[in-house]
Amino acid sequence: MNPNDEWSAFRRGLCRAPEIGLSLDGSRMRPPADLLERMAPAMARAHAAMEALERGAIANPDERRMVGHYWLRAPHLAPSTEIRQQIEETLARVRTFAADVHAGRIGGPQGRFTQLLSIGIGGSALGPMFVADALGDANRDRMRLHFLDNTDPDGIARALAALAGRLHETLCLVISKSGGTPETRNGMMHAQQAYAAARLDFGRHAVAITGAGSLLDIEAQRGAWLARFPMWDWVGGRTSELSAVGLLPAALQGIDIDAMLRGAAECDAVTRRPDTARNPAARLALLWHHATGGRGAKDMVVLPYKDRLLLLSRYLQQLVMESLGKRLDLDGKRVEQGLAVYGNKGSTDQHAYVQQLRDGLNNFFAVFIRVLESGGDALEVEPGVTSGDYLHGFWLGTRAALAASDRQSLTITIPRVDPYHVGVLIALFERAVGLYASLVNINAYHQPGVEAGKKAAGDALALQARVRAALTARPQTAEQVARVLGRTSETEHVYLLLEHLAANGRARPAGGDGPDEATFCAPAPPVE
Repeated sequence: MNPNDEWSAFRRGLCRAPEIGLSLDGSRMRPPADLLERMAPAMARAHAAMEALERGAIANPDERRMVGHYWLRAPHLAPSTEIRQQIEETLARVRTFAADVHAGRIGGPQGRFTQLLSIGIGGSALGPMFVADALGDANRDRMRLHFLDNTDPDGIARALAALAGRLHETLCLVISKSGGTPETRNGMMHAQQAYAAARLDFGRHAVAITGAGSLLDIEAQRGAWLARFPMWDWVGGRTSELSAVGLLPAALQGIDIDAMLRGAAECDAVTRRPDTARNPAARLALLWHHATGGRGAKDMVVLPYKDRLLLLSRYLQQLVMESLGKRLDLDGKRVEQGLAVYGNKGSTDQHAYVQQLRDGLNNFFAVFIRVLESGGDALEVEPGVTSGDYLHGFWLGTRAALAASDRQSLTITIPRVDPYHVGVLIALFERAVGLYASLVNINAYHQPGVEAGKKAAGDALALQARVRAALTARPQTAEQVARVLGRTSETEHVYLLLEHLAANGRARPAGGDGPDEATFCAPAPPVE
């Protein structure tokens, strides 16, 4: 493409939303000239579906639930007075609770809280982690955040070790809608043990964010925890960052949550436009559809050229992949839809996998996040050139290099990383996901694959208990144990469970090598 053609394509492909300081350049996606016209009927249906969703239609037919994360930043749009009041009252409570903690009116028995331990998984962790990293400042944060986001005992021990000697000044948030999510429950139990070992009452340091009447809600009431905040069934985990799930830790950290909410609300207003040409979320969804053939045929590589947006790709992995990765469409037809997401940050990736992006398999499109203000120190590393100039130059160079190799990319530009524009980005991608889901006729708001994985994990733990019970002082192979249990079809699982138990002292390797010959016994009784 010659320079004049590039300039013309850029002007045609640029969608500006100056009201929110955002622009979307889709010119390097090379959309056909008639894309907007050809897809107009499908986009009209997607806009209508989104409008119905925001009015309170049952948008999750599997669970017969409304989907209302848009109301979190615009309570006046909620379909009932009760929901509007719940949102407004919760937001007021978040502000008051954070102010009371900062002022020392709420603290532990030994004084003020300075540390915050957040325990969650998936959307209850990824959103808060992204916002904390993007907007945190060690010199200004009111509290320092720590996260438990898995059931890895080594990872839990590392996180708790960072709080050694400071648990008395640590406030603990436990975030789980059902209260029965194993990863969150396990992290909470380890935290409770750590507080008990430090001779501290966990309840006097704990806050629950959960569904009314959940197992966690009951435990928090029983243990006289400091506070309980709601999670509503009309807000999914991956779209919960602007509920108490994300707003409470952000407010405690000292982040301007009202600016985040305002950015999201104003982005929603812009992206409600039925005119796709002037709607950046609609354009984003349409470009995804164009790039992937509406079948997820290419991956999305997210490359923010700003360190503060490092965790954006992890946040978007859940939002996009959990929403769009579906086996069945809304008509029950097998479609196996999805859009794989990965990424890190520029220009770090110039020295990592951009080589493959430029010269390897052409199975992706890139989403660049360009931030205009460099921030930091304006030191000139060369005459007239700052580090920020280099970063911007690397973005320009990578964009040009990908285009020269016939690789597609689009660029989202914001002026700076601040609470308002983080709210804008969250809202932009949430709506793009919803619109794209309508284009491919899937339910973006359920997660049957996740539920299937949880059930399979439960089955594995039940089998583990039976394997342990079948161990004796006599050495047995995995096949012998499986026969005793009447589970010969699961011999592979039995062997893998025996390996795990032996590595952790709950079975004893008794000789042999490899899956056929290795034998295991019950662990030796403790020496009295």
